[in-house]
Amino acid sequence: MRRIVVVGASAAGLAAVETLRREGYDGTLTLVGDEPHPPYDRPPLSKQVLSGQWDGDRTALRTPEDLAALDLDLRLGVAAAGLDPATGLVRLADGSTVPYDRLVIATGVRPRRLPGDRRTHVLRTLDDALALRDRMGPGRRLVVVGAGFLGAEAAAAASKLGAEVTLLEPAPVPLAHAVGLEVGQALAQAHRERGVELRCGVTVTEATENGVRLADGEVVESDEILVAIGSLPNTDWLAGSGLTVGDGVVCDQYCQAAPNVYAAGDVARWYNPLFGTSMRIEHRTNAAEQGMAAARNLLAAPGARKPFTPVPYFWSDQYDMKIQAYGYLRGHDEVAVVEGNLAERRFLAAYRSGDRITGALAVGMPPRVLRQWRQVIAVRAAWHDAVPNRP
Repeated sequence: MRRIVVVGASAAGLAAVETLRREGYDGTLTLVGDEPHPPYDRPPLSKQVLSGQWDGDRTALRTPEDLAALDLDLRLGVAAAGLDPATGLVRLADGSTVPYDRLVIATGVRPRRLPGDRRTHVLRTLDDALALRDRMGPGRRLVVVGAGFLGAEAAAAASKLGAEVTLLEPAPVPLAHAVGLEVGQALAQAHRERGVELRCGVTVTEATENGVRLADGEVVESDEILVAIGSLPNTDWLAGSGLTVGDGVVCDQYCQAAPNVYAAGDVARWYNPLFGTSMRIEHRTNAAEQGMAAARNLLAAPGARKPFTPVPYFWSDQYDMKIQAYGYLRGHDEVAVVEGNLAERRFLAAYRSGDRITGALAVGMPPRVLRQWRQVIAVRAAWHDAVPNRP
């Protein structure tokens, strides 16, 4: 094994190449990235970069010297366009090919857009964040379509810059599918208190010259539009490869998608034995951890591989709120506030799926409090043991 290719030069891809070198691989190591920038951190884009606290250079994950020390065949600014596992070739958009003995797919996701629209902003890349920031300021009107974590963070950052923000969400309560009705209501109130016009239960059908049109025909006027309605895994380039694709690159518990092919990060859908389900996680911490796990399993003998069984972690910064969570919250059956107070936005909520505790979310609580719940989730504690006085 003398040629390893990692496609995707963000957190997961960087973690993979660093782990490969750290574990002793000294062959040719190619890192392919569709953006011209060296690997950078994405979570600050909707927070510190958009709000003007950071410049773009501060998002770099490694210095030029750090990258040089990895001795990479670095291919930036060129996307992967095809894969032929039979011959072990990755085809790039510039017409060139890169041979491999082993491959890690870490191509991430791309933003969903409104039908037929290319005029609005999205927020996925550094260039996206800088372009939107340049259009914000006192008196500017911004409509954010989608009140998930990304849309909520962007709304908070834009309001700090003095923009008049309208946040539109089709669900009755933002984030209810992920965090539950009561928690979603508490987070929504924080936006309203800061002057954001939050409108729930409305569906945007298209962008217009003056704003966005709702399903009932109303036009919500704005100077700029940010679409934050979710993401699509970047798997189009794998058409015809024979790999199984279904809302991501489908992998086993070892992050293996096919012989000699592994996947990591936002694009990977893998079976997590800890929760007994297949999942695809779009969180920064998971990307780095999975990149490391995929690289180690790629190098290991078949009997020495280890399942990737994380307790997922994510965080969100909105105004003065630090939101943090462990576990797998989606599809939960029950939410219980076990510490603090929702109205004060200082609380910890526990999440039940079946008879097990599967998640915990904290707002404004000391980090040690949430860390204790991580261990509870990791051991698959029974709900009635972890959350007293509940059925």
